[in-house]
Amino acid sequence: MRSPRKPLLLLAFLALALIPVLARAQVTPPTAMDPALLAAANSGDAAAELKAGEACAAGNGAARDSRQLAADYRQAAVWYGKAAAQGNIPAQIHLADLYRDGRGVARDMAQAAAWYRKAAELGDPGAQGTLGILYSVGMGVPQDYLEAYFWLDLAAGVPGPNQARFITNRQSVGEHITTGQLSQIEDRVVAWKAAHPPGKSQLNR
Repeated sequence: MRSPRKPLLLLAFLALALIPVLARAQVTPPTAMDPALLAAANSGDAAAELKAGEACAAGNGAARDSRQLAADYRQAAVWYGKAAAQGNIPAQIHLADLYRDGRGVARDMAQAAAWYRKAAELGDPGAQGTLGILYSVGMGVPQDYLEAYFWLDLAAGVPGPNQARFITNRQSVGEHITTGQLSQIEDRVVAWKAAHPPGKSQLNR
């Protein structure tokens, strides 16, 4: 009589053989990066953590499928988060962008706005303008024309590629506030600039 254990043993062997193959199919490691950069990032250096995140997001130049892109952006979000927590402005903005777009993390406009605000409070005009726009439409934050005008006014006062757009947005928001409110915002802007003189800001974008 043929032993019934042989087919069972064969099936068990095949199942064990398939485990590594399935693991490779389900888990895609992030793009490899320069060992020196990785070592610096692992040591807690914020600038290296930022570059590590950017390396993951950019890839190594080779074509990436959707699974590889997802793995790379997840790792980028981890590195950006580490640098952002140390007050690195570009990392804070990159992390906000990932939350805004839902890349590497679940899309979360409240988280995006929170990280834009951190960068805005450190003096980044791009983050200030973006935060102002979010307040103007109530995305990720409650709609608040006073807050919107405040941040847009700060951003509009800094020369840059988005200055004209921030000026236009500020004018649109200004239609929703009174003269008295505008005076209060202007006083607040003056106080903010006095507390954040050029050179004291941590701008490094």
